[in-house]
Amino acid sequence: MEAHVDAAPPQPRDGGVDAPSDRVLTIPNALSFARLLGVPVFLWLILAPEFGGPKHDLWALALLMLSGISDYLDGKLARRWNQVSKVGAILDPAADRLYVLATLVGLTWREILPIWLTAIILGRELFMGVVLLILRRHRYGALSVSFVGKAATFNLMYAFPLLLLSDGTGRVATLAAIFGWAFAWWGTALYWWAGVLYAAQAKRLVAADKASRAATAG
Repeated sequence: MEAHVDAAPPQPRDGGVDAPSDRVLTIPNALSFARLLGVPVFLWLILAPEFGGPKHDLWALALLMLSGISDYLDGKLARRWNQVSKVGAILDPAADRLYVLATLVGLTWREILPIWLTAIILGRELFMGVVLLILRRHRYGALSVSFVGKAATFNLMYAFPLLLLSDGTGRVATLAAIFGWAFAWWGTALYWWAGVLYAAQAKRLVAADKASRAATAG
């Protein structure tokens, strides 16, 4: 798992991938920014029934699907066109987390998701926040998104629309509930696994930083 950080201290690298550039105006970044703009729209669509409005679940599902497609495209295009950037490294995971958070809020508010599952997923975000704070103390920036982390997000992004679709009656709702919960469990497990791997990677960087400082002081 490769780590690209924007910190001053030297860091171990596992491969020969080019470092992220400082470019801002790229197509992958535009896709990530568009995904960010869609978060409040998605939350409004999913919560409309709770405030006396009509159900917009199909529109919410369509927006979530578009988000998943753009999530796949921005990473693929960034690598293919050599447009991997520091801004994109922030926007992409930020959009992922905000969509997960917005969906958790919406589905929990509508009592489609139980509070205990929401707490497990949010607990992972708090755990990651602590890891990031430790990295910041050692002058490291955010690490690159891992394959496991992306797989976790994709699983959850499949789970949430299916669980939203299960909020009804009939065979379609029943099948959506079965597959939605399967993706939810896989996604939650992978989400925590990615967090543990991230923490292990951060620990190696911090240890290398301490060793470098000790060698310099000696």
